[in-house]
Amino acid sequence: MEPVTAFAPATVSNVGCGFDVLGFALHEPGDAVTAAFAGGAGVRIDDIVGDDGRLPRDARKNTAGVAAQTLLDAVGDRRGVALTIRKGLPLSSGLGGSAASAVAAAFAVNALVGAGASLETLMACAFEGERIGAGSAHGDNIAPAVYGGFVLVRVPNPPDVVRLPVPAGLTAVVVHPDLEIETARARALLGSEVPLGDAIRQWANLGALVDALHRGDFDLLARAIEDTIAEPRRAPLVPGLAAIKRAAIDAGALGSGLSGSGPSLFALCRGIETARRVARAMTAAIVEHIGGRAPDVYVSPIAPTGARILSPAGPKGPAVQV
Repeated sequence: MEPVTAFAPATVSNVGCGFDVLGFALHEPGDAVTAAFAGGAGVRIDDIVGDDGRLPRDARKNTAGVAAQTLLDAVGDRRGVALTIRKGLPLSSGLGGSAASAVAAAFAVNALVGAGASLETLMACAFEGERIGAGSAHGDNIAPAVYGGFVLVRVPNPPDVVRLPVPAGLTAVVVHPDLEIETARARALLGSEVPLGDAIRQWANLGALVDALHRGDFDLLARAIEDTIAEPRRAPLVPGLAAIKRAAIDAGALGSGLSGSGPSLFALCRGIETARRVARAMTAAIVEHIGGRAPDVYVSPIAPTGARILSPAGPKGPAVQV
């Protein structure tokens, strides 16, 4: 059996008001994982490219390795599997890198062994991988990496994922400045309690955002992209955050905020030309307030599909059971 390579895309989580429950997929960038049969039993990692040697090579401590082993256990396959991981996503960037590696590994191994596991099973396996890689797992990166599109995670495991419509023309801008923020550090800033007034405004915004997506109401969408819980507490981690968001809005964005725990920022826009203008404005603001190298910039419609197989699927038919 030939090795199988799977790709999983970058994802934007939280999307303002949807802390830990809302996310969407980009077309690119992303991570790729190649799975091949190997001697012995269990999962080993042969190589990781693009991490500057920072990620664990021990499969039991690596997000892709854990996802792959969880998939093998779920389908009762005892064969040995070797993984090669190609990181296309920066580490600690807020773009769902741990989720992308875990999802790509689950898809690749599923295709390699011909298991035909469902998307729900693949998400559950990737969920366990992200728990190792990110220190916690909450589904808002995993789900869009698996399903694509715009999703709401009602319950992450076992998965209860609501796929949301994407209005025509809705385009995302994501900018990644020359910073790193560890997810665990960003979560530690949040504490365990939320003022009631902040919670009320947050779930009102979330309801409004979901309704706006269903009705294609861009004005309501713009009003709903607001985070009263996580972003105010994480703002000190990103110099000039308010100014960068203001630059996006002034250039025509519907709304802007941290992507996940940051430091990447997203903006949602109506149309590709507006998105390009917003990307230029955010880039200039980041150079002014953060400095360092020029930010990585991605302009993308919401990707309708998530992870995919790049090389032939396994011998037993489709790689994924929908």
